[in-house]
Amino acid sequence: MYNITLIKGDGIGPEISDAVVDIIDSTGLKINWDECLAGLKAVEKFNCTIPIETINSIEKNRVILKAPVTTPIGEGFRSINVEIRKRFNLYANIRPSKNYPNIKTPFDNVDLVIIRENTEDIYAGIENRIDNNTIHGIKLTTKDASLKIARAAFNYAIKNKRNEVCVVTKANISKLADGLFLDCFREVAKNYSNIKTREILVDNLCMQLVQNPSQFDVLVMPNLYGDIVSDLCAGLIGGLGLAKSANIGDDCAMFEAVHGSAPDIANKGIANPSALLGSAVMMLDYLGEKTCARKIEQALFEVLREGRVLTPDLKGNSTTKEFKDEIIKKIVKK
Repeated sequence: MYNITLIKGDGIGPEISDAVVDIIDSTGLKINWDECLAGLKAVEKFNCTIPIETINSIEKNRVILKAPVTTPIGEGFRSINVEIRKRFNLYANIRPSKNYPNIKTPFDNVDLVIIRENTEDIYAGIENRIDNNTIHGIKLTTKDASLKIARAAFNYAIKNKRNEVCVVTKANISKLADGLFLDCFREVAKNYSNIKTREILVDNLCMQLVQNPSQFDVLVMPNLYGDIVSDLCAGLIGGLGLAKSANIGDDCAMFEAVHGSAPDIANKGIANPSALLGSAVMMLDYLGEKTCARKIEQALFEVLREGRVLTPDLKGNSTTKEFKDEIIKKIVKK
């Protein structure tokens, strides 16, 4: 029996969370889902974004499945994702991008992984108002965090039989901050002589990704670049509705869809749970439940391949429930 903190979020979050929980439960794996609040719903009930009950649950369970939580733009509370990543030092954001069956995209050979430093850069939220016309925002970069994310990238490559790790910076302009990140990568790379290395500037990377993405394998980069580039890579495989992610620390992990809460389609029963389901598959792999993970993954692939029961974003006309039920049918048959 696993105890897992479940944050259903808001917008389409509760709908896709319920679908994913039903799919996992259909495998027979025993999980106690410890449902907790964060974000808008937590503010409404507790007048805070992350209640102590949620913090206590995470501290106890050390594994979180989190659906999207709305982050106000330009005002209001800080991103819940950032808060949890920082509080529990979930320093490695892992975002695989690989083609799905029967999802037509300009490229059919995408298979890369972004390893994003998750705790620093401008996401540290250090901003000062100099005067009414000037804001000073600090791009925080430390040697400790840079070394740690570089090691995480190389260890991921070895564990997953990847051949190359490419570091992404803008060290020609950000000579101190990105220069430090690059130096740390080079230092760590000396201990992994069996893995090829590569260095690229982030603007050049973006151009090359939309020309020939198959040339890239594992990409490691600072926080902001990782956020932007991973969305670009989601576009290469069919959109954010298919983009999964994991936030990994030394003894705690959070798994979440990359996309937002999509309030425009909330409560319409048409949300695609694939991104959160893919993140849950990553969670099962993390827990060592690989048989269960592959069973769910293969069922999802079968449904996509057949193309009969798909949500509107996948060019179908099925509901979230119908899509979920079709995946469960495949799992139960196996």
